[in-house]
Amino acid sequence: MLFLNKQDILKAVTMKDTIDAIDTAYKLYESQKFQMPTRMQVTDDPNTLILMPCITEDAIGTKLVTSFPNNTKHPTLHGLVILNSSETGEIKAIMDGSFITGFRTGAIGGSAIRHLSQADAKKIAIIGTGVQGFYQAIAACSQRPITDIYLFNRTYDKIPLFKENLEKQLDKSIRLHAMKTIESAIQDAEIIITATTSITPVLPNNPDLLDNKLIIGIGSFQPEMREFPEALYLKSNRIIVDSEDAVKESGDIRIPLENKWIEKSSIQTMSSYLTNKHNSTHKKGIIFKSTGMALFDVVTANLIYQKAIEKGVGNQLSY
Repeated sequence: MLFLNKQDILKAVTMKDTIDAIDTAYKLYESQKFQMPTRMQVTDDPNTLILMPCITEDAIGTKLVTSFPNNTKHPTLHGLVILNSSETGEIKAIMDGSFITGFRTGAIGGSAIRHLSQADAKKIAIIGTGVQGFYQAIAACSQRPITDIYLFNRTYDKIPLFKENLEKQLDKSIRLHAMKTIESAIQDAEIIITATTSITPVLPNNPDLLDNKLIIGIGSFQPEMREFPEALYLKSNRIIVDSEDAVKESGDIRIPLENKWIEKSSIQTMSSYLTNKHNSTHKKGIIFKSTGMALFDVVTANLIYQKAIEKGVGNQLSY
């Protein structure tokens, strides 16, 4: 049984590898060659315990993760991913689930940028400067020639350290801007990424600031959580979700449907979008909403395991 921590995983795979794994997961999702129940969530307001199992032809993966959104001295997310053999059931690896969650969620955003944004997009806004926002920025820069990243957080004091850490990971030519208002952060951005657990919209209800942009929402994963304002749905006629579960799990889809701001027919899964070819001239004005799914975790974990074995990374444990 192999144990892989954050450092081991980073030695084994790159962000591009992980984005490729996300694309592979979409192909599996469309083919339905997997078994995955809706994630189990046990909530002790505002904290949540989440259990996410999935079986594919190649592996069995289970993620156990906690979300404590009010943590200040500790990370919001803590978790483990357990990878089992699909042939014998034996435990092949135990991995840092907190890191995998952040990294593969960044890759989900990276995949959306790869397939939905303009090829020459250069400016992005990251709303929410936590772990999720960090890997969203890294993923975006791996897919597009990004020159400017505008950073906004409701607690402005959290931005400087985030900015300092991000600068260490990115090309020195990329300019990072700490913005004091949400309006200034998104005004010039071609891609806006929201990475918060807010229950009220974090984007302004101003259609002029939201027009003709790719909006990626990766923060809200419960029915009462919501990052997007009503005005956004009036400016976007295409809504793409990472799974059917996102429709019922996220308030960013459930609430607009209930209020008839959008029709169910306007929602499409990313796997369906990738299966059907689309004209690139229609890539602007799109909403992409992700709540994540266990299929992403098992495909990513299996890739990490294979790469780790190839490179001799990790520590063997006995039990």
